[in-house]
Amino acid sequence: MIYYWLHMIYIYLGSRIFWKKIKPVSNLTRTRRVNILDCESFRFMANSKYFYYMDLIRYEVVFRSKLYENTVKKGMFGVLASQKIIYKKPLKMFKKFDITLQLEGSDDKWVYHKQVFKQNDQICAIGYTKAGFWKNKKAQSMNEILMKSDSDYKVKPPSEEVLNMFENDYSILKS
Repeated sequence: MIYYWLHMIYIYLGSRIFWKKIKPVSNLTRTRRVNILDCESFRFMANSKYFYYMDLIRYEVVFRSKLYENTVKKGMFGVLASQKIIYKKPLKMFKKFDITLQLEGSDDKWVYHKQVFKQNDQICAIGYTKAGFWKNKKAQSMNEILMKSDSDYKVKPPSEEVLNMFENDYSILKS
């Protein structure tokens, strides 16, 4: 957990001080290396680490864009409602990989992202997230937040395929 928070501090400082600002809806690609602490005994990245890298790139977008000023500084906090990942091929230890964050769309409460993991120009995994911001125990309007954070933003509803992926999440919890 200490490694996670150190990495988060690094991303916060880099985003706020050294790296250029981006639009919250722009695609962001980061090149990473699978290190020994990311791996299980078979020399491949552990499944839990995919989610770790998905968190880091989402927060990098928040810190590098005006989302930070329009959410965190106003007392809102990010929540992850649901997360899905499809594995195709394992990421090998000590090899570089790219993770790309793409906005799939947003609705009144949630923003939907696709995160693609590539190694050697081959897709190894694709993750989907449903996230939002909360304040006073209420979900805030993601469309409104995105429009305040990017004056050029045009509301992009998520595709039916993405919505269907998250459709039964709450019914699973009830049963």
